[in-house]
Amino acid sequence: MINLDPTPDDAPVETPPPARPQAFADPEAAVAELVRLYRRSVSFLSQRFDQVLSGGRAPARYRAFYPEVSLTTRTHSRVDSRLAFGHVPRPGHYAATITRPELFERYLVEQIGLLIRNHSQAVTIGDSATPIPLHFAFPDGAHVDGSLAAKFGRPLRDIFDVPDLEATDDRIVNGNFEPRPGEAMPLAPFTAQRVDYSLHRLSHYTATRPDHFQNFVLFTNYQFYVDEFCMLARQMMRDGGKGYSAFVEPGNLVTPAGAGEAEAGVAPPRLPQMPAYHLKRDDGHGITMVNIGVGPSNAKTITDHIAVLRPHAWLMLGHCAGLRNSQELGDYVLAHAYVREDHVLDADLPLWVPIPALAEVQVALERAVEEVTGLEGYELKKIMRTGTVATIDNRNWELRDQREPVERLSQSRAIALDMESATIAANGFRFRVPYGTLLCVSDKPLHGELKLPGMATEFYNRQVAQHLRIGMRALELMSELPSERVHSRKLRSFFETAFQ
Repeated sequence: MINLDPTPDDAPVETPPPARPQAFADPEAAVAELVRLYRRSVSFLSQRFDQVLSGGRAPARYRAFYPEVSLTTRTHSRVDSRLAFGHVPRPGHYAATITRPELFERYLVEQIGLLIRNHSQAVTIGDSATPIPLHFAFPDGAHVDGSLAAKFGRPLRDIFDVPDLEATDDRIVNGNFEPRPGEAMPLAPFTAQRVDYSLHRLSHYTATRPDHFQNFVLFTNYQFYVDEFCMLARQMMRDGGKGYSAFVEPGNLVTPAGAGEAEAGVAPPRLPQMPAYHLKRDDGHGITMVNIGVGPSNAKTITDHIAVLRPHAWLMLGHCAGLRNSQELGDYVLAHAYVREDHVLDADLPLWVPIPALAEVQVALERAVEEVTGLEGYELKKIMRTGTVATIDNRNWELRDQREPVERLSQSRAIALDMESATIAANGFRFRVPYGTLLCVSDKPLHGELKLPGMATEFYNRQVAQHLRIGMRALELMSELPSERVHSRKLRSFFETAFQ
């Protein structure tokens, strides 16, 4: 055990020299200052941690702070009413703590630039009053042996700050944040600690670094889709990339455009819970695919964390039970409404909140189906229905008495049933991330058409490739739109953060 001298209750708190707040009218310069302050803080914590381990003494508490961007305005700004973000709703003092500014550089430059332009005034960059937990101060890939804390002989929190649940909740995005007297209103939908928490969870769940995630995300509940995605992505890399710069797999295996195999990274000994695969573009507008497995709990978990990266859109591609006799196995379902019986978001987003279809996403999905299948107009109805998708948390719902659930499904006008789509859409609504769903009918339990092993294999071989290409094409179409077109005002409430 490391025999640390007791830290007296009145021990001094050692921090980096405080930074004088500075005003910036140039967003690139503002972000550069955020980078400088953040590097200084995490370097301080890392160095003090090493000193404690090597010297066995902690004569002080060690603390460093997240940088902060803030804006104070005394007037109502006349802003282009078409803009869904980039401005504060009323006069007041607004601030946001920032973590990993290098990871979010492109996003921060855009958001701060909009704020400066729309309010015709500078923003202020300086230290916040929120400490950086030691756990979040280590770089990606750093491993700290958990047994070291036991060697200290007393809790780590007596020496360094640790994560604080008061700073990691979702009150801002849930719309129930109430500032304490003298506290700033939020500029961003997430606090720095909340972002750090999710960045670490993403690495754990997906076995890829957060910097590999792209702005457009596909979720699936079947490995078949991932296998097809990997096959297409590797072929693209062998063919020079076709507009994409690299393909990244779990273990941060990186295959650059023009290469036939991975040139960096180490494959994990086993796949993580929700492996992610990234078809990257230099501007970040590539496609990330995540196999979320089955069920609403996984769907909520992964979207809770990917949301902090502020993606431009996410789509669910999966299989569903067709509920209409007119449907055939292999038909597509484009969701335009959702019945939420998943229950995992009931405490965050009440059931009485409608989850609207987003026109830009719906149009992109329908165009993609037309392009890939060669059908259009009235002919498209042969293979695709638009309607309500019901999401349920009971995989074996068919084993219950059928009368009550079937009556409910009929009254809702549902045409398909699954276990993830409404969760992903509802969390997209909650986090202001544009969302959409395109499902493929794989069985019809109400009509005696159940998946049997042989039938399932033939179905997957025939349908998965086409379905995946449709999803990828839809995201490519959306990536061609300006961001202000993609981020719908339908997702904004009465009082919103300036940052998207």
